[in-house]
Amino acid sequence: MKKFTLAVAATVMMASPVFAGDIAKGKAKAMVCGACHGAEGVSTNSMWPNLKGQKEQYLYKQLKDFKSGARKDPMMSGQAMSLTDEDMKNLAAYYASLK
Repeated sequence: MKKFTLAVAATVMMASPVFAGDIAKGKAKAMVCGACHGAEGVSTNSMWPNLKGQKEQYLYKQLKDFKSGARKDPMMSGQAMSLTDEDMKNLAAYYASLK
């Protein structure tokens, strides 16, 4: 029973909007991102992914991984180093809000 309870709790935690970032602040911070990922999160170069409409939790995790070194890319790792946790949440909220 204890394993079932833990599994249910983990599922609920992952489904809840824990990352509620500020969309307006994310939009302001996203100006730098637009150089590669497009002004509205749609890249004109297939080398860089589209960010528009991606899940907030996914975007946040990718930024965290670039900053920590768990995910490596010379350009993105450098960009992520200057971001605070709040910046990452706000950027994730902004790009996730674009439909």
